Amino acid sequence: MTVHAAPARLTFLGAAQFVTGSMHLLETDGRRFLLDCGIILGRSAATVERNRRFPFPPESIDAVIVSHAHVDHCGNLPNMISQGFAGPIYCTPATRDLMAIMLSDSARIQEEQSEIARIIGRADECSAGGIYTGHEVQVALERCVAVPYEKPFDLSPAVHAQFADAGHLLGSAMTQVTMEASGAPTTLTYTGDLGRPALHFLRPPAPLPCSDVIVSESTYGARRHQSVAELAGVLQDVVRRTVERGGKVLIPAFNLGRSQLVVSYIQHWTRKGDLPAVPLFMDSPLAADITEVHRLYPDLLAEPFRHEVVNPLARYVRDIRESRELSTYRGPCILVASGGMCEAGRIVNHLEHNVDDPRCTIVLVSHQAPGSLGRKLKDRGPTVHFRGRAWNKWAEVVDLNGFSGHADQADLRAYFRPLCDSRPRVCLVHGEAEQAHGLAQALRADGIADVSIPLRGDTVVVERGVV
Repeated sequence: MTVHAAPARLTFLGAAQFVTGSMHLLETDGRRFLLDCGIILGRSAATVERNRRFPFPPESIDAVIVSHAHVDHCGNLPNMISQGFAGPIYCTPATRDLMAIMLSDSARIQEEQSEIARIIGRADECSAGGIYTGHEVQVALERCVAVPYEKPFDLSPAVHAQFADAGHLLGSAMTQVTMEASGAPTTLTYTGDLGRPALHFLRPPAPLPCSDVIVSESTYGARRHQSVAELAGVLQDVVRRTVERGGKVLIPAFNLGRSQLVVSYIQHWTRKGDLPAVPLFMDSPLAADITEVHRLYPDLLAEPFRHEVVNPLARYVRDIRESRELSTYRGPCILVASGGMCEAGRIVNHLEHNVDDPRCTIVLVSHQAPGSLGRKLKDRGPTVHFRGRAWNKWAEVVDLNGFSGHADQADLRAYFRPLCDSRPRVCLVHGEAEQAHGLAQALRADGIADVSIPLRGDTVVVERGVV
């Protein structure tokens, strides 16, 4: 009598109807593999406790596959190592190099969190609480196995995987896992975060692999982003009128991804003559380090932005004294600074000196979470409160959502359309309920019938013919 192994099972442990803390457990061939190991961003006691504790014994995990270097996808790896995980961590070479920077910075932030809270009364926007130190980060980096795109690798004798370019972030990857343990091979694709072909900063995402089960992000599954042409038009108007009145353009941006994208576009438009040629500063030592990693992988960048990264117009500011001098810089300039939601980072110092200057403009290029300083700047009202006092909100505030590195609904539908005839089972993660339901409805209208939106703790069986 032939005995077949149990079919593979996938359990959703994070970023299920939520957008941070990505973590999914794949059980197959008697082994357990984790797809991403992210922290949940936030400052509440409940969030810190969830980051501290894993819903499984960490020592039971055989390997981790990391989609990309944002901390909500990789930021809890050192903590899992400190609690007993001893296996390899698979990622692309660029992701490994970026994780070295991001995890080290996350550990630094955690070690300094109490001091930050004492000084400014708020924790950093990427803080997870003091759950690991720099030592665990170094161990995590030593465990990394860097695998290029399109090169198959074995997770076990009967489980194989391969990365494809996701186009979301330098080194970001979709992962297709092929499992042969239960008879006929079954396949699972985990998209991680998918990028936007229209931005042309990175290479476009590879075609979505045809699989029995596809676990896809849905961050902006019900939204449409501003086009690049719309972005260019708005930013041209903003910079020109700010320069004409002698003000500064302040752009708060997250260090990884958004800073490089925004600075590259500003440089590109300046070289073309679409923006006035004024001094351009990138005020963040972390963003400077990350940009150096981008220069190591020019083949992953699209033209003309390969040239913009390798030959920048921007001046990268590392020294804190020089950063403080920039806050009182006289004359027009464009200043991109760390702190995408204005909760922390060098942008806070610049806001303190310029938010009440009617000549200046604050351009918000990132999502502004409710309660954040960025959201308070965006909302109507004559004043804004931070650093212990109320400030007149006299600077112009402009919201630009088109710099997002996430695919919008139109992009996601385009990725899935070639797979309609193969009738995959689709599970939507990494999206708030409204966004996930909007994408599910659109995919069903396109002909993909089996679309689900799992909750945290839900499990699906990965097998052929599930529709």
